[in-house]
Amino acid sequence: MTGNIQGREAFLTKIAKQLGREKVATDIVRPKWRHQPQDKVLQGASPDELVDVLAQQCQVINTDFVVTTKERLASDLHQTIAAYGGGPVVRWKDARFEQFGLTPLLKEILPAEQIPVHEWETAKGRENIELVEQANVGITISDITLAESGTAVLLSSKDKGRTVSFLPLKSVIIVPKSTIVPRMTQAARIIREKTANGEYLASCINFITGPSNSADIEMILVVGVHGPMNMTYMVVEDL
Repeated sequence: MTGNIQGREAFLTKIAKQLGREKVATDIVRPKWRHQPQDKVLQGASPDELVDVLAQQCQVINTDFVVTTKERLASDLHQTIAAYGGGPVVRWKDARFEQFGLTPLLKEILPAEQIPVHEWETAKGRENIELVEQANVGITISDITLAESGTAVLLSSKDKGRTVSFLPLKSVIIVPKSTIVPRMTQAARIIREKTANGEYLASCINFITGPSNSADIEMILVVGVHGPMNMTYMVVEDL
């Protein structure tokens, strides 16, 4: 949804005056810092090395970790859903499910096993959320993945409801290997480039690091506080 910005110039001019400026700054040049240590973290790491870092971090954040291929993904996902106790299952409406060969599993095999699978449908409105609330497993696909912290970045849209990642009891995030970057530094850069190129950017960007947890009570880790109690990252070799 797009709209018009009202009163922007007057608003910014007032702020500029309060800062002692005569007018709003326009041609702003980003400073070039002499030292940028954020770029040195995992600098030069290969895709395989980033996968190893991600795997190690998943042990810290209580997240199951699976490395698979496009050929084995459907079978591995089937096994994961079974290990999590079956359905109901909910998922995004995302063309990548088809690209990864998951359509037979999601539309034929699971329903034949009496496991309902709901694909997010914009036209259903709030009914989507009600179905997600009842789901046992939610399946999403990472857009950017941070190896250092074990974080999956999900860009929501009308077809990719944000509730799919946090309302079901269990969460499976499919991680294309090509999406893995060293850390937040690269993720911010990618998002900034999308904005600069005029690409549509989701109004909600979720940074998910394992199952929900809290450690603010006596520093004791409690998992499953306000979201999925279990999570699996499934890295798919797509390079």
